[in-house]
Amino acid sequence: MKQARRLRRKGVADAAAAVMVALLVGYTLVDPPGPSPSWPAWTLWPFAAVVSLPVALRRRLPWTMLAAGCAAGALTTVAGAAAAGALWVTFLPTVLVLYVVASTASPAWSVTGWAACLSAAVIAVLIFYAQVLPGLSPVATPSELPPHWPVEIGAIGVLLTAAWALGTAVRWKRDTTARLVRHLAEAAVGEERRRIARELHDIIGHSMSVIAVKATVANHVADARPQEVRAALSVIEQTSRSTLTEIHRVLDLLRSEGDPQQAHVPGMADLPELAAQARAAGVEVDLTVRGEAAPPPAVAVSLYRIVQQALTNVVTHAGPTRCSVTVDVDGREAVVEVVDDGPRNGFRRPPRPGHGGHGLVGMRERAKTYGGTFSAGARPEGGFRVAVRLPYDLDGRPA
Repeated sequence: MKQARRLRRKGVADAAAAVMVALLVGYTLVDPPGPSPSWPAWTLWPFAAVVSLPVALRRRLPWTMLAAGCAAGALTTVAGAAAAGALWVTFLPTVLVLYVVASTASPAWSVTGWAACLSAAVIAVLIFYAQVLPGLSPVATPSELPPHWPVEIGAIGVLLTAAWALGTAVRWKRDTTARLVRHLAEAAVGEERRRIARELHDIIGHSMSVIAVKATVANHVADARPQEVRAALSVIEQTSRSTLTEIHRVLDLLRSEGDPQQAHVPGMADLPELAAQARAAGVEVDLTVRGEAAPPPAVAVSLYRIVQQALTNVVTHAGPTRCSVTVDVDGREAVVEVVDDGPRNGFRRPPRPGHGGHGLVGMRERAKTYGGTFSAGARPEGGFRVAVRLPYDLDGRPA
């Protein structure tokens, strides 16, 4: 609909331009700077209308109108209905149509159109000066711009070349803009894929770590302590259900055409549940959240994912152990610190093959998105520390 309205507006503008060009051509034919055409004065206005008509249809049929305008200008000149000393005015409609052709066609084809029009104009001007002009009655008062065919050909050549160059520049700009838009769209798609991959990694990695720990416990105490097996299976059931719910949420966001904000997004209020899941996996979690002002949703979900991944690493590589989680929010920045005491047997489990480092990379990318800082490493007194700082403004954008 918008495209149709835009085309109608351009069509009206072209029609108005055609009328103005017809008036200019008509007045030039009636009162030329050189000898007057041998045709009756009233017949010159139809010539002007025919020559200018292609301007009104140049966007709908650019190549057809270019051929029609160039042919009309050349035939008018050869027939002696053109204005001696201002033959370039007769080719002005061709100039306007050539601009549209150059702005829409490839450079090779537009150069071909430019060369054809210039050749036709040069031939028509030379015929006019050789055969038509000598038969015209001389003017009573010499013009300040006496007819000279080199000047006529030069003026037409400059106008056609300028129109082609301007149209080519416009086409290049459009193509460059289109390529940039495609590049930005592809980059946005890639960023969205990475974001979804981080979401799924955080969701599945945390939950599977809890499930793996509880399944291992259940397997070891299956015969001796069946009550612990039942408790472990209960944790596995709850964790599996919550994980499936989060995975469905992410997939729904991918399929949804509505507002993604309508779906539940985890945030600060869900941190106690994370701590409870880690406790169920054998990690003593001390959760502290400070700050009266709630962060924007985008910041809140990043904080949630950072804490989730940090606890996943503790459960996977150090549990059972003791861990403290501190989240400080002051309205301008959020700081997360997760510190564990290390495994009680003193041996920190290495990452599983194919999974090493993804959690730390994800946390580092979230910090980088907000222009914040990220640090992670072993503590001299034992254990591991993760610290992330996220500066932001009131809209949740990076500060």
